[in-house]
Amino acid sequence: MPTQQEVTLESLNRMQQFKSDALSRERDLGNELNFKDVLPVAERLVALYQQISSTVIEDLPLPQLTTLQTRADEDFQHLNRILQFSVKQGDPHNVRSTFIKQVKTAHEETFKQLIPIISYSTSKSAQKIEDKAAESIGKLEEAKTRADQILEDIRKVAAQQGVSQQAIYFRDTAQNHETQASVWQDRIYMFAGILGIYAVGTLFLHKWSWIKPDDVYQTAQLAISKVLIFGVLSYLLYLATKNYLAHKHNSVVNKHRQNALMTYEAIVNAAKGTANTEVILTHASSCIFAPQQTGYSGATSPDGPVAKSFVELLGGKTIGQE
Repeated sequence: MPTQQEVTLESLNRMQQFKSDALSRERDLGNELNFKDVLPVAERLVALYQQISSTVIEDLPLPQLTTLQTRADEDFQHLNRILQFSVKQGDPHNVRSTFIKQVKTAHEETFKQLIPIISYSTSKSAQKIEDKAAESIGKLEEAKTRADQILEDIRKVAAQQGVSQQAIYFRDTAQNHETQASVWQDRIYMFAGILGIYAVGTLFLHKWSWIKPDDVYQTAQLAISKVLIFGVLSYLLYLATKNYLAHKHNSVVNKHRQNALMTYEAIVNAAKGTANTEVILTHASSCIFAPQQTGYSGATSPDGPVAKSFVELLGGKTIGQE
C-alpha cells in the first residue's frame, strides 16, 4: 500500500504536468460553448502547484500532506470535467458556466490553503540555490587558483624557453667555430707536412745536377729562394695555427655562454631580495658577455669591462635609497 507521501507526490505531479492549453476546446465546442475564458485562471492554478518542489514532500507533516493531496485531486477533477464536457448533455450552457465558476473558486481556495506550503518550498529552494551558488563560487575560486597556478607555470616555462632559445644561438655559433677549427687543424697538419718535406728536401737540392749552382751568384739565388719558400710556408703554418686557435677560443667562449644562460634561472631563483638579484644579474651578465680567457687565446687578463664588485653595487644601492 502506497504511503501518504507517495500518494501526495503523485497528485502533485499530475497537477504540475497538466496542459491547461487543452481546456479551450474551441475547435470542437465552437465560439459559444468553448472554455477559452477559463484559460488564464487555469494557468494560474497550475502555476501554484508548479511552485511546490517535490523535495518538500518528505518534510511535510501528515495534515499538510493530506491537505495538499486533497486540493490537488479536487482541482484536477475541476479541470478534467472541462475536458470531459459534451454538448449532448442536458443544459450545456449552465453546465459550462458552473465549470468555469468552479475553476475560479478553486484557484482562490487553493491559494489560501497551499500558501504556507508554497512559502516553505520557495524558501527551501532559495536556500538550495544559495548553497549551490556558494558551492559554485567555491569551485570557481578553486578553478581560478588552479588557473593562476597553471598560468604562472606557463610563464615560468615560457621564460625558461626564452632563455633556452637565446642559448641556442650561442650553441650554434660554438658548433660553427668548432667546425672551422677542425678545418684549420687539418690545414696545420698539411702545411706542417709540406714544410717538413721541404726542409728535408732543401738539404739535397745542391746535389741535383740540374739545379746545382755553378758560381757564387747562382748559389746566392738558390739560398734566397730557399729562404723565401721556407718563409712563405712558415707564414702559412703560422696563419693556419692562429686561425685554429681563434676558432677554438670562440668555440669555448660561446659554449661557456650557452651553459651560463642555461643556468640563469637557477641563479635568479637563488637570489633573495631586489638588491641581491641586481648584484647577481650584473655579475651573471658580465660572466656571460664580457671577454673570457681560454687556453687558446693566450691572453693573461680580459680586455673588456669587468663587473662591479659587490661592495660597489651595494654601496650604490644604499646611496640611491637615501
